[in-house]
Amino acid sequence: MKRFVIVGLGNFGSSVAEALHSIGHEVAALDRTPDRVDHMASRVSRAAVGDGREIETLRRVGAEGADAAVVSTGDDITASALTTLALKDVGIDEIYVKVISYEHARLIEKLGVTETIFPERESGIRLGKRISSRSLLNYVQLGEDFSVQEMAVPTAWVGSTLRDLELPKRMRVTVVAVHDMLMGTITPVPDPDAVLKESDTLLVAGTDRDLARAAKLT
Repeated sequence: MKRFVIVGLGNFGSSVAEALHSIGHEVAALDRTPDRVDHMASRVSRAAVGDGREIETLRRVGAEGADAAVVSTGDDITASALTTLALKDVGIDEIYVKVISYEHARLIEKLGVTETIFPERESGIRLGKRISSRSLLNYVQLGEDFSVQEMAVPTAWVGSTLRDLELPKRMRVTVVAVHDMLMGTITPVPDPDAVLKESDTLLVAGTDRDLARAAKLT
């Protein structure tokens, strides 16, 4: 079990806090709005009304020495920067900050945070990738030109095995899991000799260019 601090309980911050707590981690949540704190009180380990920019307030909720923190203070860029500095002052090295613009990200990155998160941009990229291809079901960007995507099995591949298809050699993509949509089962490290079915989808990894080429076959 790890200990996390979430500052800011809007839609993003509360979702992260609830997700971490649901899988067994200790979560201390802080917000300046009492209604938001009341809403999250039963969903986290500890919820308190307070200002994340204040070191004493952070110490009061048990932030000192936590494993990681998430800052989600909405449109208040100054608050996110000052909260980040306060979290560093109480000994938290791993800090993730939600940002609202490229300028905001540039400022926060200069403070040496672990990662800046731009949810609207990331959601927009995923949606753009999905609607550009009817076969693309999910999309996760892992690098500048590398991603993992879930795609329908192309008609030409149905009845073949992964060994037959030789996708790493022929298309430079790797199937990391097979999802049987009919049975609702996911098989990681799939059997190379299992026959692909029309009800399957494939979780494939590769460069965006190679994955786009594979998706065009559907």
